[in-house]
Amino acid sequence: MPARHRPDDRPPAPGPARVARDRRWPLRLGLLAAAFGIAYGATSLLDRPPVAPPGMVWVPGGEFVMGADGETKQKNELPAHPVRVGGFYMDEAEVTNAQFRAFVAATGYVTTAEKPVNWDELKKQFPPGTPKPPEERLAPGSLVFTPPSTAVPFNDMTRWWTWTAGACWRHPEGPGSDLSGRDDHPVVHVSWDDATAYAKWAGKRLPTEAEWEFAARGGLDRKRFPWGDDPPTDTGNLKANVWQGEFPHRNTRADGWDRTAPVKSFPPNGYGLYDVGGNVWEWCADWYRADAYAGRTGVAANPKGPDTFWDPNEPLVPKRVNRGGSFLCHVTYCESYRPAARRGTGVDTGMSHIGFRCVKDR
Repeated sequence: MPARHRPDDRPPAPGPARVARDRRWPLRLGLLAAAFGIAYGATSLLDRPPVAPPGMVWVPGGEFVMGADGETKQKNELPAHPVRVGGFYMDEAEVTNAQFRAFVAATGYVTTAEKPVNWDELKKQFPPGTPKPPEERLAPGSLVFTPPSTAVPFNDMTRWWTWTAGACWRHPEGPGSDLSGRDDHPVVHVSWDDATAYAKWAGKRLPTEAEWEFAARGGLDRKRFPWGDDPPTDTGNLKANVWQGEFPHRNTRADGWDRTAPVKSFPPNGYGLYDVGGNVWEWCADWYRADAYAGRTGVAANPKGPDTFWDPNEPLVPKRVNRGGSFLCHVTYCESYRPAARRGTGVDTGMSHIGFRCVKDR
């Protein structure tokens, strides 16, 4: 029969040191769990996209193929090459008339189109000896899209563009027109200087050309359009505000609009950006060179564009990059609603189909 422990045979009670050690274990386990939780939570927070300012979205950094090499490529999009950009915030839509009005009200800013043309500056863009035009041609104004009544050759844009005195962001079609019902349409007739001034006031900047293309692709690398490879048609797949019908004289308005459309009228791309194809061309920060990609080798990291401008068709005109195409694009004339499409426009030029959006660094 096993012996029973008598009271004086019981194991000795743990001493104070052991009690202290035993009590530390729950504390140690708690601290370990807390530390693990904090570390895990910190990692999770770093992995999450940052909260974007109002009206903007976070565009994560990454690598993509900039330019084009398919059947729709243009010479100024060659060669297709790898580029890496860092993350940034971008306006989810183009700057609207209402937003630009707030800027003007706060600052008293006067746009390029609202000022008389400075002939001493303008003549630098023409061959020496070019005569000064009549004073009425130097009055404040802008270029307005004016559709012809019949089909015209595509090689003469003067058939559908008219210099209109008094045209500006407030009067998009010239005197007699206004912004009634267009507060949520993209502002137009803004020069590069105007767009830059707004961006500075808003605490933002214009995107580089590389940032713009990366964002416009929405994560769909090497796709033809911001939404994939299926082209828009005159009657279906209306993914953007572009021309339907016969350019430039007959617009069927199958998408509901004959000029600009309210921002966000069409689905966003993969990053939540609206109207990166069609509606209005958008200013970028870079100087425009038709051969901007020619000298790039390896992976270009956050390229800021060339140091000088050059367009072989207008070599004396200082130009900055436009991206995104506009409501005037049609497959028979251009497919500039492709993310790879690019063009240059004089920095002092405003037109019916040029606007912008901004970006902001983290």
